Amino acid sequence: MTRSPDDPITDGPIRNHTMRKLLICVRHPFDQWNAPLWFSERLRRDFPQLNVVHLPDYKRVDEEIVDAEIVVAWSIRPEQIGTAKKLRWIHSPAAAVHQLMFPELVQSEIVLTNARAVHGPVVAEHVIAFIFALAKKIPDSVRLQAKHVWGQQILWDELPRIREVVGATVGMVGLGSIGRAVAKSAKGLGMRVIAVREHPEKGSEGADAVLGPAQIDEVFRQADYIVLAAPVTDSTKAVANAERLALMKADACLINVGRGPLVDEAALAAALGEKKIGGAALDVFPKEPLPADSPLWDVPNLLITPHTAALTDKLWERHYALFSDNLRRYLAGQPLSAVVDKHKGY
Repeated sequence: MTRSPDDPITDGPIRNHTMRKLLICVRHPFDQWNAPLWFSERLRRDFPQLNVVHLPDYKRVDEEIVDAEIVVAWSIRPEQIGTAKKLRWIHSPAAAVHQLMFPELVQSEIVLTNARAVHGPVVAEHVIAFIFALAKKIPDSVRLQAKHVWGQQILWDELPRIREVVGATVGMVGLGSIGRAVAKSAKGLGMRVIAVREHPEKGSEGADAVLGPAQIDEVFRQADYIVLAAPVTDSTKAVANAERLALMKADACLINVGRGPLVDEAALAAALGEKKIGGAALDVFPKEPLPADSPLWDVPNLLITPHTAALTDKLWERHYALFSDNLRRYLAGQPLSAVVDKHKGY
C-alpha cells in the first residue's frame, strides 16, 4: 500500500492510539530547518513506549494534536492549545519563542522548552567571523577582487581602517547561551567584554563587566563591537535605535544575531549612510527572506548573511542530543532543561 504524502510518517501501517503520543511538526521552506526522517525513527528506537507521529506538513496538525502529550514544533495556534487536552510539553527547535507568547499558552500549565543550547555555540562562531570580517574589511576585499583591483591603498585609506581585534571591546546585549559563548571566544582573542543583562546579579559569565538594563547606553558608548543576542520582548524591540546608534564610536560596528526586531533598520541605514558608525553585520531581519527590493542590500559598510549563523552540518544531531536527554527527564518525572519562562518570554 502506497502512503499518501499527507499521511503521518510512522514505522508501520498500524498506529497504537493507547500509547503516550509525541507529535513532531516542524516545517519550513528552508530544508535544513526541517526535522529529518531519521530524527523520528531514532526516537521510536530509543523510546519504544511512545507513539511518535512525524507530520510532513501542517495539514493534519489540528487532528493529530488533539491527543498529543508532547509536541515538537516552531509554532502552534492559540485555538490548537484549546483542543489539545493532553498536551503537557512543547519543545521548540528554535531559540526564539516570541511567536508562542500568546495568552492561551502563557497562562496554561504546559511546559515550554527551546533549543538555545543547540544554537548558542554555533551562532557565537558566526559572531566572531563577523568581527574579523569587519575588522579586516574582508567584504571590501571580495568586492575589489571581483573587479580585479589590487586595493591595498584603497582599503587602507577608506575609514574605518583595517585594525586588530586584540584589545578591542565587545559589548554584549544579552548574556544567554549565545552571549556566554561569544564572551568566552572574545576573551580568548584578547578582547575586553562588557555586557548588559536583565539580572546582573546572576553573574558575569566570563565578561569583564556586567551592567543592568538601565545602563545599556554605556555599553553602546564603550564598545567597538555591539553584539545583539537578546530575546525579543517589549523592552528589547528596537533596542538599537537612532538614539543609541548616535552614542556609538565613529568606527564602532553593530552586529545582530538575535532577531530582526532588535534593530531599527531605518536608523541603522541612516547611520551607515552618513558614516556615523564604522559598519554593521546582520544575520536576522524582521521579514525573511529579506526582499530583493529592500534598501538594506545597498547600504554601505553593511554585511548581510541570510540567517545562516545557526547552520551546521551537525544541527540535527545537536537537536537530538538535547531533546532526547530532556525526553528521558520528562518520562522519569525529572526537571527539564532549557525551560522558557513564559511570562518573561525567554
